[in-house]
Amino acid sequence: MTTFDYAPAPESRAIVALRSSYGLFIDGDFVEPAGGGSFKTVSPSTEEVLAEVAEASAEDVDRAVKAARRAYTETWSKLPGSQRAKYLFRIARIIQERSRELAVLETLDNGKPIRESRDFDVPMAAAHFTYYAGWADKLGYSGFGPDPQPLGVAGQVIPWNFPLLMLAWKIAPALACGNTVVLKPAETTPLTALLFAEICRQADLPPGVVNIVTGAGATGRALAGHEGVDKVAFTGSTDVGRQIAKAVAGTGKKLTLELGGKAANIVFDDAPLDQAVEGIVNGIFFNQGHVCCAGSRLLVQESVAGEVLTRLKRRMATLRVGDPLDKNTDVGAINSAEQLAKIRHLADAGESEGAQRWSPPCELPGQGFWFPPTIFTGVAQSHRIAREEIFGPVLSIITFRTPAEAVEKANNTPYGLSAGVWTDKGSRILWMADRLRAGVVWANTFNTFDPSSPFGGYKESGYGREGGRHGLESYLKGGG
Repeated sequence: MTTFDYAPAPESRAIVALRSSYGLFIDGDFVEPAGGGSFKTVSPSTEEVLAEVAEASAEDVDRAVKAARRAYTETWSKLPGSQRAKYLFRIARIIQERSRELAVLETLDNGKPIRESRDFDVPMAAAHFTYYAGWADKLGYSGFGPDPQPLGVAGQVIPWNFPLLMLAWKIAPALACGNTVVLKPAETTPLTALLFAEICRQADLPPGVVNIVTGAGATGRALAGHEGVDKVAFTGSTDVGRQIAKAVAGTGKKLTLELGGKAANIVFDDAPLDQAVEGIVNGIFFNQGHVCCAGSRLLVQESVAGEVLTRLKRRMATLRVGDPLDKNTDVGAINSAEQLAKIRHLADAGESEGAQRWSPPCELPGQGFWFPPTIFTGVAQSHRIAREEIFGPVLSIITFRTPAEAVEKANNTPYGLSAGVWTDKGSRILWMADRLRAGVVWANTFNTFDPSSPFGGYKESGYGREGGRHGLESYLKGGG
């Protein structure tokens, strides 16, 4: 593995106008928090403090929800769909115009490689607003009744792994359906959400339609539990999802949860192996493994396991780890010290339980939060690394002999978010997809997304769907 010294690129941090402090975005303006609290957001690659961000109290959340309710009652719900679409199209266009700024800010705050922010996160965020803008005046043809109506105010809590993209997944369908929004970004990655607030003002979005409240767990609990919220949408850990489900039970609020995963990436002996190895690498090392649908369990047919492992190690040795702002970087920084400690703990548990650990030779930077791309062989189904979500660049390799055994091992998990199947036989792909308990099954690819395609899971991976026509349903009365 190769490390690179920092090489300034055209997309350098100089094009990002970082303020020293950020307020809350409520009713179309940036305001100070009622209690005066704040927290620091830190660059994962350097541990440098990027900015000080306002911490919203329960009083601030109440202000935001009331602003959203006013905007819903007086403005947004009264606009025809064609008018709402114009705002969504305008937001999509501004995201595209400010794409370099958004990409650099995302990379600074999150730690992911600039190539991923630039080529995936930002374009996909714009694409979601474009896609749902197209639905705004066609809701009567969406299959959810002849005259579907919005719910009201949506409270949305998003994670730190794809801050801008998760924001778009949540806000775009909510606004298209006529709802207003109060969104809480993760405390470690609030900056692109606050820049999005500026984009809302640039797009002349009516005040109160989108509100951004920053803070940690207490802020999220205040938002999910607020009696003025009609819908809660959460993406994050399964444990927090359980807490939210308990909090909203019996309240009449709609709820969608997109939670953890432990996806199986299944390689058969007739698979195109070079293509499969690229899919394996993309499935687990993309975004440092900070992906809820990451292919963190590799199931390989026994007859080709040795060859796949040899090719995988050769490919991993070419991965570049280093400064996320370098366009040559493949693997960036772990998002936080807390997440790094969790990854280290579970990797150590894998070794102590008898699995064999391997990483390419790699000199990690001295500052920041880093973990080398790692694979484990000799993994048993009972090992913690095979059962628990690591949420990092760690791959467990398990072998199988028959398709039936592959299905049994793939489904032997409390999660059910995604899976991948690699084979030349179309009939086998369909056979596997019919039996895998996963919300998304990829065939001869992995981590492929489109705004028109629904996404969501089973079991402890949550319920409800985001994306596509299905993503409208949970923001409409009478929907799922």
